Amino acid sequence: MFDLILDGPVARLRLNRPEARNAIPARDWALLAHRCGDAARSGARLLIRQGTTQAFCAGADLEDFAAFTADPKATGAFRQLMRTGLDALRDLPIATVAAIEGPCYGAGIALAMACDIRIAGEGARFAITPAKFGISYPQEDVSRLVALVGAGQASRLLLGAAAIDSAEAARIGLVELFAADLGAAVDELAAAILANSGESIAVLKRAIRLAAQGASRDDGQDRDFDALFGSAGFRERLAALRPRG
Repeated sequence: MFDLILDGPVARLRLNRPEARNAIPARDWALLAHRCGDAARSGARLLIRQGTTQAFCAGADLEDFAAFTADPKATGAFRQLMRTGLDALRDLPIATVAAIEGPCYGAGIALAMACDIRIAGEGARFAITPAKFGISYPQEDVSRLVALVGAGQASRLLLGAAAIDSAEAARIGLVELFAADLGAAVDELAAAILANSGESIAVLKRAIRLAAQGASRDDGQDRDFDALFGSAGFRERLAALRPRG
């Protein structure tokens, strides 16, 4: 379901269930957390989340939903499994990019929002449709959605449940970039990220997350800011930038 492909400094985490448009069975959210752990331990400095050519992710697997109607405990377990997988992706210390082509619906959008940056190709389509089924969306993911697009656009997506294309997703801030050539755009961004310090990226990722939560200062971030100036990596990069006489 989640294939992890390691290519030097890049880890590619690919959903590979094309027969179901990459819908995610409840049990496989735990596999997502394991794959994220594998990526973190691999030494990769960038993770690219992608689907297949047919779809990014059609959301949670509807085949699981019938069991939830008869067993409230199963619903809670599913919600917790989903949270475990998404938070593992969010908490990776390396940069994460969602490369989105084809349908990206429901839990697929939650998966994309757990990444740092989202790039959509021409064929991408986005919809969050729990209201069509008479259910809701996890509060953590509603919070991320509102942080990205604002309360009004979040209301439009959640309450209207209509699909939007990649250009509209970029316009409202659901994705950071709409690219006619998705592969080239991802490669360009990957090269830019990999040219930078992995230590800096880990500290900056935490700073961005704290800021999104409303924190304007943090003692740990202050310590990391000071410590990076004393690091060997900083000295090497500074020396490389100085003109040689």
